[in-house]
Amino acid sequence: MSSKRPDGIEEYDAPAGGWGALKAVAATLKQQQVMTQGPLTLLKANQPDGFDCPGCAWPDPNHTSAFEFCENGAKAISWESTSKRAGPDFFAGHTVSELWDWTDHKLEDQGRLTTPMIYDSTIDQYKPIAWDEAFERIGKELRALESPDQAEFYTSGRASNEAAFMYQLFVRAFGTNNFPDCSNMCHEATSVGLPKSIGVGKGTVSLHDFDHADAIISIGHNPGTNHPRMMTTLHKASRRGVPIVVFNPLKERALERFAAPQNPLEMATFSSTAIASAYHQVKAGGDLAALKGIMKLLLERDAADLAAGGKGLLARDFINMHTVGFEDLKRDLLQTEWEQIYRKSGLKRAAFESTADVYLSSKRLIICYGMGITQHSIGTQVVQQLANLLLLGGHMGREGAGICPLRGHSNVQGDRTVGITEIPNRALIDGMERAFGFRPRQDKGHSAVESIEAIIDGRSKALVCLGGNLAVAMSDPEATYAGMRKLDLAVHLATKLNRSHLLTAKTSIVLPVLGRTDQDIQATGLQSVTVEDSMSMVHASRGFLKPPSDQLKSEPAIIAMMAKATLGDRYGIDWEGLAADYDRIRDKIEIVFPDFFDFNKRVRMPGGFRLDVPAASREWHTDNGKANFLVAGGLEEDIRFDDPDVLILTTLRSHGQYNTTVYNMDDRYRGVFGRRDIIFMSEQDLKARGLADGDKIDITGVKVGNSTPQTVAAFTAVRYDIPVGTIAGYYPEMNKVIALADLDTTSGTPAYKGVPVMVRRSAG
Repeated sequence: MSSKRPDGIEEYDAPAGGWGALKAVAATLKQQQVMTQGPLTLLKANQPDGFDCPGCAWPDPNHTSAFEFCENGAKAISWESTSKRAGPDFFAGHTVSELWDWTDHKLEDQGRLTTPMIYDSTIDQYKPIAWDEAFERIGKELRALESPDQAEFYTSGRASNEAAFMYQLFVRAFGTNNFPDCSNMCHEATSVGLPKSIGVGKGTVSLHDFDHADAIISIGHNPGTNHPRMMTTLHKASRRGVPIVVFNPLKERALERFAAPQNPLEMATFSSTAIASAYHQVKAGGDLAALKGIMKLLLERDAADLAAGGKGLLARDFINMHTVGFEDLKRDLLQTEWEQIYRKSGLKRAAFESTADVYLSSKRLIICYGMGITQHSIGTQVVQQLANLLLLGGHMGREGAGICPLRGHSNVQGDRTVGITEIPNRALIDGMERAFGFRPRQDKGHSAVESIEAIIDGRSKALVCLGGNLAVAMSDPEATYAGMRKLDLAVHLATKLNRSHLLTAKTSIVLPVLGRTDQDIQATGLQSVTVEDSMSMVHASRGFLKPPSDQLKSEPAIIAMMAKATLGDRYGIDWEGLAADYDRIRDKIEIVFPDFFDFNKRVRMPGGFRLDVPAASREWHTDNGKANFLVAGGLEEDIRFDDPDVLILTTLRSHGQYNTTVYNMDDRYRGVFGRRDIIFMSEQDLKARGLADGDKIDITGVKVGNSTPQTVAAFTAVRYDIPVGTIAGYYPEMNKVIALADLDTTSGTPAYKGVPVMVRRSAG
């Protein structure tokens, strides 16, 4: 075999973090032309008197460090605070047809939007529009719909609590519950699955708990890229001897070894800390089998201990007092064959034995998981098996133990908490009536996939997007793009240009908004917004940079003006008053959601406050008042095809991107530089298809439901350490082969991490 690797593929042996991360931060600041203000901006990130990083939702410590940003946080911050501008002159120089052929990276790299723009089909260009005219046009077109249900209102997880609350108020007053949200595409399996297990759709742990855990299981996530500040927490845990057991198809560098940029010794000696005490490369789609295998072995060891005269190894007092369903789970596990578990998971007996050793020797266990768990065809049930595993040992509702879903966007959890949901419950409806004097509808609206299906079918005619890049984020982009081009109205609130803005409707309007780093000055002065991190901490965020243009408005202000233009004085809501002082918005949030009591007072405390998580105190707000062991029948996850030619594709984020935003073309930790057109494959899978490292291949989706399989052509096969039967490629490029119908029917989450595909040598 030739030792020469494909172009742009190199061995990268350095640890995650360390000098490589600092070098990348410096390069990012230079690229985005923020070298003067950049360092000062970074030092304001995640500080009590600063702004919340627009990147991930990992919580802030007690602000004892000189800096609380990471490499990818620095990329997100500099991407937003760049000195580059995409103003009217830029749009006058380019048609939409021309821009469509640009890469997603190049589109966003043009800089911050500065002026409201409207698409003119006669010249195929965006041109400026006055704010008042834009609001009038939006209101007129929304009112012209035959039904409010013909409109879809999308929310990105970067929206603040104040913006999200105003948005849901506007939409419910308008008369629909169509709230497609980025949560539908990432952690909806958590939001739907955990309430049935433990009574709350959030994690139960706090950052404090990691200081007291004596074991951590990390499954289905890559913190070094997607939430790098978590690495400081894992680094501390590893150095105090906590075993960290990892289950993931690919060996991610940050979970192997990490050099903390804040550790002077590691930086001075170019050393690092091993993170994973054990690393088990489970097949994509094999998580259910792996979890059942661990629990089956725990039951077997428990039975052996009882037979030998012991008291058993499970937390029986906890199980008897706090749970129901244990016998049903036990029956299912005992009926599951080990040979099936090994085959489906791709793991050997030793992996289960060593994991059981760690589990049974721990008193305080935390399980962390990401979208490698949730984005599967039965993601909701797999999340519930994680809860089962914790409940067997009583690792729920005590210090140093619990479940930790790793959210992506910085406020994706918060926008759900303050009302962005297509399934409003009675408490939300009652709260809205208390606060505003009208009773919204309580019927179910559209989730993300349902919204796209309605747009494709022509049932929905209008789309309003509070941030995000919905079209690119969705599966089956060919169908999604075609549907969006048939809309009557498309409105995008955005900081930068992206591809969704180029899918022009009969009326397409792009409204430039303030970013997290920008000063937000309203009628009553400088404003703060609030966000909720992935551990239910709510804290303030205040930008300090001069906005890129005096034309920019805040999201709450824009939402207020859209609502006023659409609804007039309906229900007597004081839109201007709410937008003038965000304290007034928070006062209303407190009325609707009593957990936010004394909101304005508590959020002014350094670090903010934590919302109540009943399961963390062993209060189970389930239908039966208990924590529930829930059974997932069988072992089938995404491996639903007997054809040996079918492989399971899992999609990845590169280290040079965050969600759909591509900061650069590198994926440093995986040894990929300057390109994204690759597919990682095992040497065995390559040989079985007569392929070699560097060959051009076509990847075709397998028919799911009534889908028409699509092909991504002429990608490069790259030999990689990945389980046989699993391949990996970058999101969103690989979305083309994912059918809209390939989703978790319980939560509606697309199966981005478990896509059945066929691979063939490229035809040309």
